[in-house]
Amino acid sequence: MATSAQLTQAQASLTCGELLVQWLEYYGVETVFGIPGVHTVELYRGLPNTNIRHITPRHEQGAGFMADGYYRASGKIAVCFIITGPGMTNILTAMAQAAADSIPMLVISSVNKVADTGSGEGHLHELHDQQGLVSKVALSSKTVWQPEALPKVIAEAFALFKGARPGPVHIQLPIDVITADASHVARPPASVASSAISLAAIPSPNPAQLDAAIDHLMTAKNPVLLYGGGCVAVDSDAQRLAELLDAPTFLTINAKGLLPPAHPLSLGSNQSLPAGRELIADADVVLAIGTELGETDYDIVFDGGFKINGTLIRVDCDTPQLQRPFRADVAILGDAQMAISGLCERLTQRAADQQSLDHQAAQCVSQVKEQLIADMPASFAGANALLKCIRDNVADVVIVGDSTQPVYCGNHGFEALTTRKWFNSSTGFGTLGYGLPAAIGAKVATDYPVISLMGDGGIQFTIAELICAAELELPLIILLWNNQGYGEIRSYMQERGLPEIGVNIKTPNFEALSAGFGAGYRRITSEQQLLSALAEDINGRQPVIYEVDEADDFLTEMGQSFQYFS
Repeated sequence: MATSAQLTQAQASLTCGELLVQWLEYYGVETVFGIPGVHTVELYRGLPNTNIRHITPRHEQGAGFMADGYYRASGKIAVCFIITGPGMTNILTAMAQAAADSIPMLVISSVNKVADTGSGEGHLHELHDQQGLVSKVALSSKTVWQPEALPKVIAEAFALFKGARPGPVHIQLPIDVITADASHVARPPASVASSAISLAAIPSPNPAQLDAAIDHLMTAKNPVLLYGGGCVAVDSDAQRLAELLDAPTFLTINAKGLLPPAHPLSLGSNQSLPAGRELIADADVVLAIGTELGETDYDIVFDGGFKINGTLIRVDCDTPQLQRPFRADVAILGDAQMAISGLCERLTQRAADQQSLDHQAAQCVSQVKEQLIADMPASFAGANALLKCIRDNVADVVIVGDSTQPVYCGNHGFEALTTRKWFNSSTGFGTLGYGLPAAIGAKVATDYPVISLMGDGGIQFTIAELICAAELELPLIILLWNNQGYGEIRSYMQERGLPEIGVNIKTPNFEALSAGFGAGYRRITSEQQLLSALAEDINGRQPVIYEVDEADDFLTEMGQSFQYFS
């Protein structure tokens, strides 16, 4: 005999869960990463009636990292379907990484029935305060207590993505609300394309503030320009502004590609090295756009030695960020593209009025580059030569990194050709295990070749996602840097005379492991072998692990001919 709940379900012409996926499609969502559970299965009822693709990771943390990589590679927002309780605690790390790097994702979860939520009665998957817990790593966490609230709550989520500093947003639905009748609730307009939806937008910068910035910049003797990840979508005006200002320019790790590798004004991502720090400290005006001026870009040695002594002009979409960790003398709230375009227009007009700038910065930049190269650790050359070889031989390649040695090397020495082609988890929250699932998300989102940089220690955090890549038949290359455990931390311990406890962990047999997951495997021992393997595998139908031994002689040989800033 059918239960009353089943009868109600059968009588409902549209459940709240079915309506939810309709609204997601309306807002342009193309992909959901989720692991179905008894508390979320009703979210799946309506998916076959949409064009939304569902992908099943093997862990909720993997789902969050996939959504993160999906956005970074494509600029498109993905959704995660997550169960109550353990599903949400599992994804919190991925949400925290996304929050630290301003990456939008929509996490939709179930929660216990309305009457049971927060009861403390020991219901399945119950947390004392799931919304309160998640709100600590999300821009917003809302509960849909009745179906009528659903369209409004989803609209608020997408408004947050477009109207302020982005990050993860959480929506939870009690399991009895997911199945409730929503036939009377507003449905998405069928005639409106998602591209035409009117959403909140980051405000245009105040013209008076742009004028004030120009006044400082036109009288500056030695300005410096700092671009951050908030500029990732800026067009050629980013390069134009640097040239109009004739200013030495640094790019944060997430801004790589805004200027071409050999640009005479670009100093890459070396703000933390002594010569970079000195140049910025000596600048009379510093223009920082779309960067939080955070430790993992500007003080990677963690000694507090990064200083800004001149006038600081900041452009950011987040009001509080304009005053931390360095107070702005001219604070411009607004969209990076509009601010940069506005500054370019004003500088062009000033030049037409015979007030052009003439700092002759290229010569200064050349001298600083020489010092930066001299200060670069010798061990960085091999990894950077390997990365440059891949970039130059695999068109449009996207390189997605974990917290691992070649990533640390590449953060300083690798030059991306365009934006969205180099990103990793060593910035901000600094998680391990990010590189593989994030690369899967990037590959799902784009047609570009994707390479994941993983260490033999870090990959063990999320190795289960390899079978997800095999299931999807993704031609994903996992460049596995093997230094027999947690090599970076081991070196840190050695330098400080600490006992090597917990770092010399057992390394799996990656060839056997790959076979078990349905993936390919290669042991890379030469540059030519690497190039031949890439030519064969990059358009294949399976993920392949390329294992590289950190101590291999071919890396040393490649490093001998490597040139930085190229």
